[in-house]
Formats: sequence, C-alpha cells, structure tokens
Amino acid sequence: MLSYFKDFIVNIFFIFSPLVFYPYIYRTKSRVPLYKFLLYILFSVALVITMSFPLNINGMVYDFRSIPIVLGALYGGLEVSILLFVTLITYRHLLGSPVNLLYSVASVPSFTMLAVSYKKFVNLKLYQKIAAAVILCTFFKLITNLIYYLLTHRIQFFFNSVITTIETYLLQGLIIGICVYLIEFLNKYFHMQEEVVKSEKMKIVSDMAASVAHEIRNPLTTVRGFIQLFGAQNLGEEKKLLYQRICLEELDRAQLIITDYLSLAKPDPEIIEKMSIKDEISYMSNVLLTYANYNHIEIKEILSENDALYIVGDRYKFRQALINIGKNAIEAMDSKGVLEIKAVKINHNVAIIITDTGVGMTSEQIKRLGTPYYSTKEKGTGLGTMVSFGIIKKMNGKIDIKSEVGKGTQYTLIFAEA
Repeated sequence: MLSYFKDFIVNIFFIFSPLVFYPYIYRTKSRVPLYKFLLYILFSVALVITMSFPLNINGMVYDFRSIPIVLGALYGGLEVSILLFVTLITYRHLLGSPVNLLYSVASVPSFTMLAVSYKKFVNLKLYQKIAAAVILCTFFKLITNLIYYLLTHRIQFFFNSVITTIETYLLQGLIIGICVYLIEFLNKYFHMQEEVVKSEKMKIVSDMAASVAHEIRNPLTTVRGFIQLFGAQNLGEEKKLLYQRICLEELDRAQLIITDYLSLAKPDPEIIEKMSIKDEISYMSNVLLTYANYNHIEIKEILSENDALYIVGDRYKFRQALINIGKNAIEAMDSKGVLEIKAVKINHNVAIIITDTGVGMTSEQIKRLGTPYYSTKEKGTGLGTMVSFGIIKKMNGKIDIKSEVGKGTQYTLIFAEA
C-alpha cells in the first residue's frame, strides 16, 4: 500500500481541489436549481478526474469515485444523484470499460440508497453526518462492486488483495470524513455571516426607529407646551398668534424629519437658502422656552446689534440641529440653570456659542459624543446628537466642545459667513 501512497495522494488532491469553489456555490443557495446544478458540476469534475487516474494494484482497479458521488448525493439530493449516475455511466463508457450495462445495473441499488438518505442526512449533527458519510461511502463501493462481480461471474476478484482493499476503504472513509467536516465548517461559517448581516440590518432598523422617535419627540414636546399655554387666562391675541405659528412650524418640522428618514435611500435635494442667525436663534429660544420654563431654566440671548450675521444652508435641518443641542443642554442642568446662546463674527466666519451651567463632561465623554448609542443622559440614545453633528458637518460647519465637570459645557458652532 505504501508503494502506491504517492498515487493516492494525487487522487486525494483531485478530490479536494474542487472544494475551493464551494464558497462561491454556497452564495447561490437561495436559488435552488442553480445551487444544485453548480453542486453537480463541482462533484462531477472531481468524479471525472478520479476516474481518469485509477490505480491498478494486483489486478484490481482502485479509485475514489465513490467520494464525490456520495458527497454530491448527500448535499445535492435526488437531482444531483441522478446526474452523477448518468455522468458515471457515460464517462465509464467513454473510457472503454467493459460490460457497462451490467455496471449500471450494479450501481442502481447504491444510488437508490444515497437518494433515500439525503433527507435524513440534512438533519443530522456534525459527528453523525461524518459517520453517515463514511458508512454510506463504504457501502456504496462495497455493494456496487459485489453486485458487479456477481453479475460478471468474477466474484473471486472481490476477495483478491483483501488487505489492500480494506486499506483503500479506510483511506476513502478518512477522506470523505474530512470533506464532510470542511463542508459543514464552511456552511456554519457562511450561516453565521448571514446571521450577522441580518442582525446588522435589524440593528439599522431599530437605530432608525429610535432616531425617528427621538427626533419627533422634540417638536411634539414643544407643541404640547404651547397648547398648554393656550389655556392660560388673559392670553393676548398677539401671543396666541405667535404660539399658533410656532406650533404649526414645529409640526411642519416633525413632518420634514419623517420625510428625511423615509427618503434616506433617495434623499431629496436640500433647500439651500440664506439664513439670518438672529432670526434662527430667536426661533430656537421660543421653541425651547416652555421646556426651559418647565425645568426652571433661564434662556439668555446675546446677539450682535451692529453686525447682521448670515449663513447658507437648509433652514429646517439647521433648526433641528440647534434645538437638539439646546434641549440636551437644558436636560444637563438642574433647576435655576442658565442656557446662554450667543452669536459673534470671527474673521469671515459666524460662531454660535451655546453655553450651559450643567453637569459638564470629561474629555473621554466629549470624544465619544455624537457616536450612535452613546449618551451622557440616563435614558438617552445619542442618536439626536449624532444627527445634529451630522447636519452641522454637512453644512461645512465645525464643532468645538469645551466642558468641565460640575461647571458646564460650551458648544461653539462655526460656519462660513454668507
């Protein structure tokens, strides 16, 4: 046996080589006909190659044709079994092997056994699959050869070189066991990859849902506050109109936020316009006023009287970013805190400085600010800040954060002057 070991190694190489293409075939598993056809091609190539380089030991011809046949049948099912049977008989005829018809008859019981085993094989555990493949491969070769020799009245050949025959059976059992292990390992690996992709998709969906809920809550909270103010006695007509206008604008902003998230795949063009920083800060202060009053926070506006400051961008998204930052600043403060909003001109840039007297942040917290699912608040998701920072950066703005624990935080938003 050892003298033929080199030749057997060549056959083993021929069997394992086509498995290099199995990862590409696995990707077509959702398209069953194509998947099974490619499996047939894979194992038929291995079958043809092993039959092309048989070994003749003491008058007995040995090859490992049973390995690709069994693997193809167990992983491809009835259709692949039939195609491999046709390929085996056809190629055997092309090779000029004797009494091909009798060999076909001798192979039928073995192929039937494989076709019946397919459904049970799929549900087995790994060690059971390896054991089943080894047993089926052994019986396939054993039954086929036994029937063939009986039909050709050469049963004495079956008992020639018994030791060598047993060694080949053991070797083919080892090879098919390794093949099954490798295929199952690849299947498990690709299945895990698919699960990771699915979980990532679900995470994106949950992130999106949480982000939408977070963003929508801001304008709804504002609307709720102003509706409560409508119930106040002696409310002037001018204030009623102001509150009504703010409520409608906030509802419009909520609608725009929903539209933005729904159109992420096909984003609508942004409405770029020239904005007055004074008007936008006043709007932000009015929106946050009820929320600030509820939390006993004072809002201070410090605006330049001499310079009319303007920037260019999408007004509604810019408001969304400012209100998010302002709301977070209010939530970071205890009662009697102060939220200061200041606008100044620095060279050819406009700086909006939002300062609070809240709990402050460490340098490590500042670094992580704006990343998904990181928030300094107990029930925060971090998605609102992430969206706000994204809007500012998309407007080519810069964000500078300075903070001291226990003393407060300062956000400086810098934009090019229009």
